[in-house]
Amino acid sequence: MPAIESTVCGQAIVQLVRTVPNVTIFGVCSKSKHEALAATGLIDHLIDRTDYVNEVRKITTEGVDIVMDCLCGEECNRGYGLLKPMGKYILYGSSNVVTGETKSFFSVARSWWQVDKVSPIKLFDENKSLGGFNLRHLLYQQDGSEYVRSTVDKIFGLWKEGKIKPVVDSAWALEDVAEAMQKMHDRKNIGKLVLDPSMEPKPKPATPAKSKSKKQASEDKGGKKDKEDDKKSGENGSGDEKKEGGEAAEEAKTNGDAEEAGAAHVNGDGAAEQKEEPVAATNGDATESEKKESS
Repeated sequence: MPAIESTVCGQAIVQLVRTVPNVTIFGVCSKSKHEALAATGLIDHLIDRTDYVNEVRKITTEGVDIVMDCLCGEECNRGYGLLKPMGKYILYGSSNVVTGETKSFFSVARSWWQVDKVSPIKLFDENKSLGGFNLRHLLYQQDGSEYVRSTVDKIFGLWKEGKIKPVVDSAWALEDVAEAMQKMHDRKNIGKLVLDPSMEPKPKPATPAKSKSKKQASEDKGGKKDKEDDKKSGENGSGDEKKEGGEAAEEAKTNGDAEEAGAAHVNGDGAAEQKEEPVAATNGDATESEKKESS
């Protein structure tokens, strides 16, 4: 009875399937996980997810009995196409609905649109079955707690018998839950991620200085330019003052020289006048003496 499964949850399913005899298991996953999964020895055929339909058809032309899918979207059509008559397709997740950090209306709509709408008549004609399993809805909306409890008790019984064991990828401190969730979101884990309250958180790297925003950089640039303009205007003002002071001093000097020249000219004229007066007086005296002699 061939069965096909993918993702980390598949490791738990593979162990449970191994408790059933005569089952061939096809594991679909990315190539980066093939080595680690091959080391478990539980999967018969490891196939890369890029073109697993053709690879499975090369191994078994008639198809598989069970397809367990947790991706949804296009994988629903591929998985359903691999079923042989009386085969069952079971959807137990919708990872492809999450395209970013959270679910969005557009990713949900795209996943819904990518899934072929299978009518009951088609299932009737092809002798195939479609099924789903949503644990959260079963527990909290459909009153299935007793059914889940009985199933978990059976799983614990298999664990006590050593037939199954949990596969742990890594353990994380509670403070590092964001990093652990990111690893799971990126599908880089092989096994379960365990949160351990007793663990110490990982040392955080030094936070680099935040780069300034465009607005802050523009404001800083504008402030720097204003300071430079103020500095230039201050220098120009000092130069103008010095220039004006020099011109004023030169003008004052010119005016002083002119005044001194004018004063000297006036003084010169006065000296000339004073020089002429003695001559006149001498001439006057000479005239009087001449008068006396003539008398």
